Amino acid sequence: MANTETALKEALTSIEGATGVALVDYTSGMALGTMGGSKTFDLNVAAAGNTDVIRAKMRTMEMLGLSSEIEDILITLSDQYHLIRLLKGRGGNGLFLYLVLDSARANLAMARHQLRRIEEDLEV
Repeated sequence: MANTETALKEALTSIEGATGVALVDYTSGMALGTMGGSKTFDLNVAAAGNTDVIRAKMRTMEMLGLSSEIEDILITLSDQYHLIRLLKGRGGNGLFLYLVLDSARANLAMARHQLRRIEEDLEV
């Protein structure tokens, strides 16, 4: 079992192309931990904004009567991938991992696989 800091460090160092990662509470929009980012990319601002993305998708699914659960959400920019993975189990309800990847260096399939593994080991 990994704590938040260990999980974030593993995501940032082991996932090819990762430039930032955060653990976020989407009920409040607050980042519980962040690593990476830059002076021009504030992970706390991104965390709060992506909370709105999750809430909007959940409302849409409810209006459509969908009973499926969101596994992850991918936002593709011209030079980045933003991967949002909702946590399940072990107190993860209401939390998500947010990963920013440099699309020129990242393997998206591997990033999703590794983020899923990190989620399984994360003890919140």
